[in-house]
Amino acid sequence: MAKRLHLVFGGELVDPQRDEFRDHTQIEVVGFFPDYASAYNAWKDAAQRTVDNAHMRFYIAHLHRLRDEEQENSPTVEP
Repeated sequence: MAKRLHLVFGGELVDPQRDEFRDHTQIEVVGFFPDYASAYNAWKDAAQRTVDNAHMRFYIAHLHRLRDEEQENSPTVEP
């Protein structure tokens, strides 16, 4: 089975109802993970660590979805 890369990241939001970071220079990169299960565990740890701050949010980005493996050059690959 192919590994599917995931990124866990987060930071403080301007408003907890929106996905807009207060300061883009302060975004925390938790790490890159080869499968969803390990990314989920890292996300959960980061979220629990910051549970007292209602403005903090962490996300899992499915990096494998950024490219189309069926195409020789994906639209996200620079020429």
